Amino acid sequence: MLVLSAIWGSSFLFIKVGVSELHPLYVALGRVGSGAIALLLILLLTQSPLPRDLRVWGHNAVVAIVGVAVPFTLFGYGEQHVSSILAGIWNSITPLVVLPLAVIAFRTERMSVRRLVGLLLGLLGALMILGIWQGVGGSSFTGQLLCLAAASCYGFAIPYTRKFLSHRPESGLVMSTVQLLVACAALALVAPVLGAPTPALDSLSWQVIASVAILGALGTGIAFVLHLRNIRLVGATTASMVTYIIPIFATVIGAAVLSERVTWFQPVGAVIVLLGVAVAQGVRFRWTSNRPEGRSDE
Repeated sequence: MLVLSAIWGSSFLFIKVGVSELHPLYVALGRVGSGAIALLLILLLTQSPLPRDLRVWGHNAVVAIVGVAVPFTLFGYGEQHVSSILAGIWNSITPLVVLPLAVIAFRTERMSVRRLVGLLLGLLGALMILGIWQGVGGSSFTGQLLCLAAASCYGFAIPYTRKFLSHRPESGLVMSTVQLLVACAALALVAPVLGAPTPALDSLSWQVIASVAILGALGTGIAFVLHLRNIRLVGATTASMVTYIIPIFATVIGAAVLSERVTWFQPVGAVIVLLGVAVAQGVRFRWTSNRPEGRSDE
């Protein structure tokens, strides 16, 4: 989980470097393209075929657009205005977006007093991160809203996946490959239409090319394989706790590599958001013994 957190936490650094020379749409395209290549190689090595059911492709296409192509692009646009640290902090709000959508739209979860308290704490933390008392203008505020919108896309994609894809016999690796392929095709079609300037590879610095390649192959491809293994080893609930660690790595890496700074209320707001996530997910803050209950030492 620490390795996975480091990979996903560093992704915001690579996005920041990528958008310094590339349009956000092409950063997202390069990311899903290299990620798709990495997963296709893994499928080839494991001899796992792609699905033939059109319904599987249809549901994965929804996730590919809303949960991959759009948020990847929005984070790129957002990081044109805010630091990679702040983008990483906003990513932590995703579980708080998942819950109301799962309850109201998809009806895969039930609301409770504990979860409501967690949501309210998360809302308070989000307002603090925004620095709402300072006003609602400026490019920084716009960038933060774009990052919030990106996290909200993840918040839609997760319960959608649970409702329509979690029961499928295909592996998560296969379905993620489908999602990256669809996202790659969509971004390749949309980028020229929206007027994104076509990048000339010979004009890009090696730092940008390497950042986009690593962002896709490692941060989008290999990281998913690690996440699947974590789920198998410790279960989905424990594996999801990676959300708590990502902002820490994003902050440390952004400060160390890019010399980025944050104001005092942003990390404080992040702590409140993560506390809200913990409350909503029912995390118990207590030490437990490793010894099974009902047994005495022999």
